[in-house]
Amino acid sequence: MSETEVTTAPRPLLLADGRPAARAWSLDPALRHLNHGSFGAVPLVAQTRQNQLREEMDRSPVVWFPALPGRIAATRVELAAFLRVDPGDLALVPNASAGVSTVYAALAPRPGGEIVVTDHGYGAVTMGAERLARHWGGRVRTARVPLEADAERAYEAVMAEVGDATGLIVVDHITSVTARRMPVDRIGAEARRRGIPLLVDGAHAPGLIAAPLSGVACDVWVGNLHKWGCAPRGTAAVVARGPLREHLHPLIDSWSATDPYPDRFDQQGTLDATCYLAAPTALGFIEHTWGWETARRYMDDLAGYAERVVGAAFTGITGNSSAVDVGMPVPGMRLVRLPPGLAATREEADALRDRVAGELGVETAFTSFGGVGYLRLSAHVYNTAADYEYFAESCVPVLGAWASAARAHHRAP
Repeated sequence: MSETEVTTAPRPLLLADGRPAARAWSLDPALRHLNHGSFGAVPLVAQTRQNQLREEMDRSPVVWFPALPGRIAATRVELAAFLRVDPGDLALVPNASAGVSTVYAALAPRPGGEIVVTDHGYGAVTMGAERLARHWGGRVRTARVPLEADAERAYEAVMAEVGDATGLIVVDHITSVTARRMPVDRIGAEARRRGIPLLVDGAHAPGLIAAPLSGVACDVWVGNLHKWGCAPRGTAAVVARGPLREHLHPLIDSWSATDPYPDRFDQQGTLDATCYLAAPTALGFIEHTWGWETARRYMDDLAGYAERVVGAAFTGITGNSSAVDVGMPVPGMRLVRLPPGLAATREEADALRDRVAGELGVETAFTSFGGVGYLRLSAHVYNTAADYEYFAESCVPVLGAWASAARAHHRAP
């Protein structure tokens, strides 16, 4: 299919009473919300459940907090079923980065040790790896994985950086900047054969992949339930299966510090854990309303439609293809190449995101990889084809003008 050919738009998902799916969320109607992948969105039923739990906590905190570990443990069973993992392997943390930090803190000192990451890695996770490497007196080795690399080529790029000094491999399950998979199954199998710990950053995987850990042999996997799973923000899972699990401890020591993994993560002083307890309500809402398989299929179909519509609009104003060859694409997210002059760096991409939200009324994501700017499209059940058609018709021409102005400014003496 050529970039200018546009297939039929997916029919919008509706609630049981025939209302648009978006009515189940409290999203600002003055904005177009096209960036579910960054922060997620919480259904009203889950917001209501969390508010009820907060009221219960505030009415009787002396009753609430001693009973909280037991309630979190029960919730872990439900969340483990969603991820299709053993509840005994799963701990809850505020976000994927917190889970990564617990792994960094658990590793024994390795003087001169090296940590292997990729150039697609999430910035905060890579910064933590660099800090740990400095503590070891070692260094971070960065595997350069071309955006178009298939599973074999990506695997080879990562393993080419692994050697005798490697103390940890950190790989994304689904990359944030480039919306692609990494071959974590093959990397995990080889890392285990060599006895090297593997940490998989699966921040985007829950909800997008039905059984994200199936076939993945890693020591620790972390994933956000508040992205595609729509749980209240601050809900993420750590799944640990190797010997490293016995060394994992929450970042805050509390009265459960001497309990075994994962129980010791269930008590964190007076932190508000209502997000954890309300997470099953969000997951259950999507399952009972549409079913997760239907939701995933809709999100992927819509993201593909968005890629074609928006890509064709950019091609129409620039005369150049905006198509992106992503070697291991993922459901629900797509990349569109921006015109030169936009989002060449992460700082420029973030500034463009803020400008588009403020001036054009659209929440979306812009990323930068290898000096090239991209629009990262993501879709959820509350999005419709009209959202992306609006962006193509109303926003793409403005972005084209901004790109021309930026190039002219750069050429000016």
